[in-house]
Amino acid sequence: MKKTALAALAILFTFIPQTFANFSYTPKDKSQVGLYLGGQIWQSEVNGTFGEESSPIDVNSKKEQQTNYFVAVKHPYSFLPNIRIESTSLNTTNKKSLTQGFSFGGESFPTGDDINTNFSVSYVDYTLFYQLLDNRNFSFDLGLTARDFNGDVIVTGKKIIVDNDDDCPQTSQNPTCPTTSTSTSTSVTSTGKIKTNDIVPMLYFATDVSLPLKNISIFAQGDFSLKDHHSISDYQVGLSYDLLDTKMGDYHLTLGYKVVKMELENLNNLYTDLEFKGTFVGFIAHF
Repeated sequence: MKKTALAALAILFTFIPQTFANFSYTPKDKSQVGLYLGGQIWQSEVNGTFGEESSPIDVNSKKEQQTNYFVAVKHPYSFLPNIRIESTSLNTTNKKSLTQGFSFGGESFPTGDDINTNFSVSYVDYTLFYQLLDNRNFSFDLGLTARDFNGDVIVTGKKIIVDNDDDCPQTSQNPTCPTTSTSTSTSVTSTGKIKTNDIVPMLYFATDVSLPLKNISIFAQGDFSLKDHHSISDYQVGLSYDLLDTKMGDYHLTLGYKVVKMELENLNNLYTDLEFKGTFVGFIAHF
């Protein structure tokens, strides 16, 4: 199914420049290229599971702050795609007492062990897209994204090693040995680590609809994976408010809700079924 969708998109991109030439993007100054700079800060709740295939563990963490920022270039040349590059960081930490044995990154953690998990994954989206429709009230973008993952998932725990003092066992030949044995214990920190390096092709869309209220519009944006053995999606909906419009550029405040779902299958032996979701505030400058 995903291979068929990818092939269809490739065909679509072949005909987009000719078919939609009349709907091509027109920047603020029709003779100039439009530059967009923006970013978001959002508070996300995280829930789901991650681990190796045979031993996933639950993750339920409190709200944590995530960030992303982007740069985009749009132009009036209908036969060339527009460009968007966006960087996103997803981080969550969690403490857990194991109710069953857990293996991760070449390390084993026994039942009852207290572990700390650090999910620190970032990715950069390289997107080529066409603006199929654009007028004063409605716009629609469609494109392809290459999502370049980078980061680490780390699990740490402490192993207790007990050493019994049996160097002098009490026998009839050694009556001076103590009647009770002594033992010492030491703790050793063990760390399991898996890197998240991969490139995943995705379908990109974005739309913006002006509202009757002055200077306010509603927007939606999303990416959906096209790779068979990973199921990844993120989407957001929100409101954009035009703060300032000058000859040099215009500036917008955005508020909305964002969801990132990440189902990774055998990414360097990492399996995840995680969901990050929460509200965000953002800022966009258009020159």
